[in-house]
Amino acid sequence: MIYHNSSIFHPTTFFLVGIPGLEEIHTWIALPFCTLYLMALLGNATILLVIKTEHTLRDPMFYFLAILSTIDLALPTTSVPRMLGIFWLDAHEINFAACVTQMFLIHTFTGMESAVLFAMAFDRYVAICAPLHYTTILTARVLFGMGMFIIIYPSMLVLPMIYLIYRLPFCQARVIAHSYCEHMGIAKLSCGNIRVNGIYGLFVVSLFLLMLVFIAISYVYILHTVFQFPSQDARKKALSTCGSHIAVLCVFYIPSVFSFLTHRFGHKIPRYIHILIANLYLAIPPSLNPIIYGVRTKQIRERVLHVFIKKYF
Repeated sequence: MIYHNSSIFHPTTFFLVGIPGLEEIHTWIALPFCTLYLMALLGNATILLVIKTEHTLRDPMFYFLAILSTIDLALPTTSVPRMLGIFWLDAHEINFAACVTQMFLIHTFTGMESAVLFAMAFDRYVAICAPLHYTTILTARVLFGMGMFIIIYPSMLVLPMIYLIYRLPFCQARVIAHSYCEHMGIAKLSCGNIRVNGIYGLFVVSLFLLMLVFIAISYVYILHTVFQFPSQDARKKALSTCGSHIAVLCVFYIPSVFSFLTHRFGHKIPRYIHILIANLYLAIPPSLNPIIYGVRTKQIRERVLHVFIKKYF
């Protein structure tokens, strides 16, 4: 079925395949995704609760960590429940508008995660390379502006994708060989010219990857400063404060860059590998981030242990 809108035909629904080639084991594939999703919900909710209730955790680092945990609650929620519906309930149909909405939310929250990691890298840079000016540089006004940047910048970048999808005509094809709706996955079903979609998609990805370059530059300066410290204890302490952030950066960027490279250049890699990696990319970072910060951040670790010891002993 299709509907007519301003001479552009759109399908009423799309059909999400799931993971092409692995349909027979969808039930088993759903188990780790369900586990990762529950870990993300529990872990990030715990981080937010600890930051809210512990009044000593008011440094800018914890402000950005609260934003990161909020994003890590939202990002898997836009995709994993739909995946589980496909894997367990054969709920493959998705409304056209709902599909475009999911596309917008997934790309936006992914961009927000990249932006908040960039902000956290800047925070660590100031804390280590200019510690005496930390409070004068990262004022409440600057933090508010950075928070607005994290929210608005990715949203504005992804928003044109909605128009680029709605302008496309669709003919008979409505099967998306994926577990969720993403920009080029929808565009490739069109019987019109999608060259603009492809160019804009690469433009958006390049801007988000540019943040990775700036993050790398900031850590070059951080490491250069750290290894100039005269005290070995000071070096260890500085590296420890950066350790959790570096681990989170690896968890987020390694799968994303690998997914991007295999999608663009890994033509000999089976399609189900592409889709599986893309799914894990949305599920793994939100579930591991709170564990990384819970283990490596002393204030959060002690507060969580205090709550559990007080409750159960």
